[in-house]
Amino acid sequence: MSSENLPQSPAQESRKPRVAVVFGGRSSEHAISVVTAGAVLRSIDREKYDVLPIGITTDGRWALTADEPDRMAIADRTLPSVENLAESTEGGVVLSVDPSSREVVYSEPGSVPKALGEVDVVFPMLHGPYGEDGTLQGLLELSGVPYVGSGVLASAVGQDKEYMKRVFLSFGLPVGPYEVIRPREWENDPSAARRKIVDFAGEHGWPLFVKPARGGSSMGITKVDDLSGLDAAIEEAQRHDPKILVESLLRGREIECGVLEFEDGPRASVPAEIPPVTAHDFYDFEAKYIDSAAGLVPAPLTEEQTAEVRRLAVEAFDAASCEGLVRADFFLLDSGEFVINEINTMPGFTPISMYPRMWQETGVSYPELVDRLIQAALRRPTGLR
Repeated sequence: MSSENLPQSPAQESRKPRVAVVFGGRSSEHAISVVTAGAVLRSIDREKYDVLPIGITTDGRWALTADEPDRMAIADRTLPSVENLAESTEGGVVLSVDPSSREVVYSEPGSVPKALGEVDVVFPMLHGPYGEDGTLQGLLELSGVPYVGSGVLASAVGQDKEYMKRVFLSFGLPVGPYEVIRPREWENDPSAARRKIVDFAGEHGWPLFVKPARGGSSMGITKVDDLSGLDAAIEEAQRHDPKILVESLLRGREIECGVLEFEDGPRASVPAEIPPVTAHDFYDFEAKYIDSAAGLVPAPLTEEQTAEVRRLAVEAFDAASCEGLVRADFFLLDSGEFVINEINTMPGFTPISMYPRMWQETGVSYPELVDRLIQAALRRPTGLR
């Protein structure tokens, strides 16, 4: 990549805030992160912000990428990747960890490193481990660079479904039955771990859902109808995370609600409903991103139910010390009770994603949503707060 093609530092006089959109990453949700970032890049107001796209490859290299959102979509069921968008196969982007400097540097083997100018805010469009789980947020805190979304603690809690549920329970929020199988349990005594799950099924019934404890986008989840499918389900979940979460089937409706940080605090969107997906056993990755299963926005709920789920969504946001945004997922049980399933501290922003659709219905357009998130990050200091 020749130096004349590198993004140039904006002139210091009349400089617009510079937004680094970081996407891709090392998790199994790499492709969805790319798709999400493409939608955000397409919607950022270029008259208001200067934009620097930075992709993280599947092996962890930070790369300058083309600012071409159309190349970041799912096309003919083919998922995009940072490797296909990177301007160079060797060059790397480095963000200083000196909080007195927000300078971004680009370097290639055998070349003099080139300063690309300062970054005012990072929009981390990363899903899953090594990005959404507090790791990137910790780097940005060390660097003193403001960023969109939750801080280190809330990001970590929001990624680890076990501790997320523990936090919610401690705040009195309703949570469904679950069991955890830690890596050491399965490695040292798989028979005992298997009995633990069977005992759980004996108490709560089959089927069970076996899933990665720190995963997302419905990857690695298996619905298990009986003991015969258990080992294969554990193997599939462990392809994404060595720690496994087992949940009982909750009979009811799937309801989602978005939370967004405004100047006066968090507010909840109108809720949405994920209807039963007839072509899939449950709302899995294929249904979400390939077959584009449609959600109902707003959800057909009573006024009382709508008010309750919005209240619970904001309570979950506050319980986990979240910032910026959250999508809270619930089950409305046949008994009429809401049970919180999980939160996503960086929910999908793809064109079919529920979070922006819910806010669109609430009166916040996609471009305004992106702008509000950037402005909230610029207002918020790094460090203890």
